[in-house]
This record gives sequence, structure tokens and C-alpha cells, in this order.
Amino acid sequence: MTEHAVAIAGGGPTGLMLAGELALAGVDVAIVERRASQDLVGSRAGGLHARTIEVLDQRGIADRFLSEGQAMQVAAFAGVPLDISDFPTRHPYGLALVQNHIERILAGWVDELAVRFYRSRDVTGFAQHDAGVDVELSDGTSLRAQYLVGCDGGRSLVRKAAGIGFPGWDPTTSFLIAEVELAQEPTWGLHHDAIGRHAFRKLEGGLVGVLVTERHLPTSDATLRDLSEALIAVWGTDYGVYSPVWISRFTDMARQAAPYRERRVLLAGDAAHVHNPVGGQGLNLGVQDAVNLGWKLAQVVNQTSPDSLLDTYHAERHPIAARVLRDTLAQVALFRQDEHTKAVGEIISELLSMDEPRTRFAARMSGLGVHYDLGEGHPLLGRRMPDLDLVTATGALRVFTLLHEARPVLLNLGEPGGLDITPWADRVQLIDATYVGTWELPVLGAVTAPAAVLIRPDGYVAWVGDRTHLGLADALTTWFGAPTAA
Repeated sequence: MTEHAVAIAGGGPTGLMLAGELALAGVDVAIVERRASQDLVGSRAGGLHARTIEVLDQRGIADRFLSEGQAMQVAAFAGVPLDISDFPTRHPYGLALVQNHIERILAGWVDELAVRFYRSRDVTGFAQHDAGVDVELSDGTSLRAQYLVGCDGGRSLVRKAAGIGFPGWDPTTSFLIAEVELAQEPTWGLHHDAIGRHAFRKLEGGLVGVLVTERHLPTSDATLRDLSEALIAVWGTDYGVYSPVWISRFTDMARQAAPYRERRVLLAGDAAHVHNPVGGQGLNLGVQDAVNLGWKLAQVVNQTSPDSLLDTYHAERHPIAARVLRDTLAQVALFRQDEHTKAVGEIISELLSMDEPRTRFAARMSGLGVHYDLGEGHPLLGRRMPDLDLVTATGALRVFTLLHEARPVLLNLGEPGGLDITPWADRVQLIDATYVGTWELPVLGAVTAPAAVLIRPDGYVAWVGDRTHLGLADALTTWFGAPTAA
């Protein structure tokens, strides 16, 4: 039986990002993926939000994505654009880039980190025991791992086999999305009627991207006939639809795994939460799940931290996804075309044109407003660390550059040499630096400049210090393990 420290079921964006995070920490990680290659049929998700771009920048790979996509304002709530160009970030925009390109670029990075792939096979079952998980594959072989992470989508076998509940809201509306050829030219753009939202857009190679709301809730997988019938119901014609490259069906169903962890099995991405794609949250949410989980799982595997550190993954990420589910339910409700809902939508649009509601919702949709509850204290605590331009003894340095290897950083902005973390020096970088400028956070605005900050590998602030440095040892122990004996 082949052994790995961590096995990941699913090699989509979430699984790829998680594998990269683990590999950076020296963890032996393997991905089990049903596809023979990283090729993906259809464009699927359409872009990256600002916080996801920041996360990629923290690893030094953002330029790979930015060079292929189109930077633009993509944040919106219920179709109302939310401009983030005035946000305090190096990336005050989203990126239009379809999922097959996102996966290809991520896979290239993961290949550089020598992650093992088991392609053309699925995880079909597993058995947990005290020392690990025995994972059964569809080709009859098995793997043994200390931990198994299900990144295998909304119908996750890992979640079901682990007995993890998936409560939520049943679907009320169904949509077909496809990439096809049409014999007749449609009316391009986005349209609304009594049935719902519909759209036609031009794609490369003469293909047409189609979105159409269905009259009823079907129970089977989408077919070309279903698409034809749905088009006829809305437009009176199917425009001679033919040669589908990809057809899929999605609904407004919203569900979330009750716990994200069952002993040695964890869930991330769509395996942990599913919702309507309005707002473009899904892929971004999964990638950020992976970045939250990766360093924690690595520290547990490397015996730096106790197993209990993994409980903070659920504690931090479950509320974030719960809010996304609530937001997507609200947005889908606002797409209804009865006069009552239209009136509510007009009021929402008016509110979001005001600065304070706009910034608050834009921070939510872009991911820049994520706040983990790490207790009372400085406004930075539990929030993303700004990518400041620092001055150090060796020259100018960006904060995100310090995070390229996914190692924690204690940034000392006071007297050089004023902090001693010798018992953690093997795992935490101590950087003496100065920064002249305003400390500014999305929504909150300017905040008091700290004397020191402890930055986790995922870029979130775990401790903020004044000149007394109270609580630093506790924070180091909580997040990065017990001190090494002298």
C-alpha cells in the first residue's frame, strides 16, 4: 500500500491550491483526480476576486494569472456593480479568467512543487483508524495517508462516506448553462422575463455561451434536448442549437457541511459548501479554504502543532461560507421578476450606490473584508495583513514577499532587536522593519499603526503588539506550536 502524509480527493482549484500549500511546507501530498489530464471541458467559473489575487500574490504566483486574464471590476451584488478601485490593496480589481486557464496555471505551479498525482481514478471509499486513513481507489489500488481531504465537489463521496451532514435549502429554481453552436443569431446580452434570467454571449471559435432559466425543476443531468426545450419556452425558438461542447445544470440550492472535519477526514471547496454561482464566489471560496487549511494541516503532520489546531479550520471558515450562502440566496431572490421583488431590487440598487453600503458589500464580495474572530483587540487582529512597502536593513521589501514560502512572520516595527523569539526561531521569521505611511483596511479605513504584528502563513494577523509585547508567547504557541527547549 502506497503511503503519503496527506491524500486529496479532487484536483480542481481547491485541491490544487491545498496541494501547493502542503508541498511548500515539505509535506508528502498526493492528489487523486478522475481526469486523465488537467484539461477541463467548458469555461466553468469565470474569474478571481481581489482577495484571491492577493492570496496568489502571497505565494509569488499572481503575475502568472494576471498576464493571462483581464483586470476589471467584477464584484457585484444581485447584478449591481460594486467598484473597489478605491480600496486599500495592491489589487483593487478582479480578474476575468475562465476556470480551465486558472486550473492550468495552478497545476503548473503544483508540478514545480513535485506533487504526486493519481490520475484517471476516483476515491471510492476509505477506512479511518488511529494512525491514518486507508483510501480505496477506483482502479482497485489503495493509499494510506495520515489525513484525507475531500475536494471532490458538491456531490462529494468523501463527505458522504464520512457521514457528514449537508443541511441547507432545497432548490426552487433551475438554470441551464452551455457552450454550443447556434444556426441562427440570438439577441445578445442579458435578458429578464417572467421566467427568470437568460443570456447569450459570444465565445472563441464561433461558440455561444447560453444561460437560460427553466420553467420546472428537473431531476436528471442536462441534455441538448433539455436546452432546446428551455430555449423554445423562453424565446419561441431554440435558434437551431447544435454541437454542444458543454451543458450543465445548476440551481439555487444552498447546502453546507455541518462539520468540516470528521477525525482524520476534512472537507474544502464545493465538498464543504454549494450555492448558486451568482457573485462568482465558489472557486474563490474554495481556494481560500485551502489556504486556511494548508499551513495548519502541515504543522500537524510535521508535529509542530497538536491535532487540535485543525479545529480552527472549521471555526474560521464555516462562518465565512455560511455568509456566502445567505448572500447568494438573497441575490437569487432579487432576480425574481414580480413587481414586489422588482421594487425591493430597486431599493437595494439605490442603497448600494451609497458609499458606506457599497464598501461594506464590496468587501464581502471581493473577500477583502474577511475577518476571523480571534478575540478583542486591535482592528488588524483576524484580518488580512496589508501588503506594505517595508524598509529593512537589507533594503525595500513587500510584506507579501515574506509569505512566498508560506512561513509565518513576526514583523517588528519598533526598536530593532526589541523582540526575542528564540524558542520559535526554527519556524517563525523575525523581521525588523520600518513603515512610513497610513495603515488602512477596507471598510474600516485608517487604523492605529502597531508596534509589531504576527502574520500567519495565510496572510491573516494572529497578534498585534504594542511596546509591552503582552500575549506574544501565547499567540506563538497557539498558532505555531510549543516553544523549543533551550
